[in-house]
Amino acid sequence: MSDIVIADLCKEYRVGRECLKILKGVSLNVSKGETLGIVGVSGAGKSTLLHIMGGLDKPTSGRVLFADKDIFAQNDVKLANFRNARIGFVFQFHNLLPEFTALENVAMPRLIAREERGKAEKRATELLEKVGLGERLRHKPGELSGGEQQRVAIARAMSNSPEVILADEPTGNLDTHTGEMVFQKLLDLRRQTGCTLIIITHNEGIAARMQRTIRLEDGRVVEETRHC
Repeated sequence: MSDIVIADLCKEYRVGRECLKILKGVSLNVSKGETLGIVGVSGAGKSTLLHIMGGLDKPTSGRVLFADKDIFAQNDVKLANFRNARIGFVFQFHNLLPEFTALENVAMPRLIAREERGKAEKRATELLEKVGLGERLRHKPGELSGGEQQRVAIARAMSNSPEVILADEPTGNLDTHTGEMVFQKLLDLRRQTGCTLIIITHNEGIAARMQRTIRLEDGRVVEETRHC
């Protein structure tokens, strides 16, 4: 059974009198537990597609079905709860809260879900140890390297044991060695949990290690490749 079904997705933005068409009828099925890479040149619509899949943005038309339910058929509060409970996000520039420690950043999704602080921080500690940051719990983002910050972001994405991880260029701002380490941590956690993993990347080597890759061009899926 498909975990996510994208049905004829379109997204337009109006800039003055001009209508910018970003997505032009994208349809896509993603199976539960699958690893999927999304590739394409800048401006092809990759990030827009990922944001809509995760409920961060809304389509102009079309539907996103998650376990056979249209995520945009619910109100904004329920949509926010859905995102927090079932989707984990990893962004290129980490999006960590600078005033909080690594431990607090990773605990945040569970605190938002009103879990008791002690339990949320216990879970956060376990995740940070899994990504090799057990010694950095009390450090703030500004005290961490880029690779360490991205590992904190991965741990945060896994905080609520999401069914789907959406990663937008998670290694794009890192050197080759650090990027490989971060990508491997993401794969390891995905393997341990069985969650669905969808990654936007310009790195063809990373894309080839996913089970399937789709290529976007001018807002449309123009190619699909299965790797294993």
